[in-house]
Amino acid sequence: MLRTVYATISIGIVLFLVQHFFNPAWIHYQIWYILAFFLGVSFLIHRLMEYGLRDNSKKFVSFYLTTIVGRLILSIIFIALFLYNGLTDSFIFVINFFALYLFYTGFEIYGLYCNLRRD
Repeated sequence: MLRTVYATISIGIVLFLVQHFFNPAWIHYQIWYILAFFLGVSFLIHRLMEYGLRDNSKKFVSFYLTTIVGRLILSIIFIALFLYNGLTDSFIFVINFFALYLFYTGFEIYGLYCNLRRD
């Protein structure tokens, strides 16, 4: 979990610097809500995976698939809520969301790969 926090802080610093010094049009002004959402979802997934691996590692696959489906459902709900509330520049919001979605998914797969290789 600590690696995820470090990655989120790093992304936050980069986004802050880019947003304040370059002011690009391709970063949505509500990117911070997206970043906080992914930090929360990553924390939730981490806790579920710890619970799944604690008692029996045979439940690992079912817990992992549950977390993938849960992340997808929570992501759809998150985007739907923002779009329902009349979000401006919704295309850029969705592009930023899915860029971070792919980053966190790749980061999760890398972390699981390192843990499984060790075990």
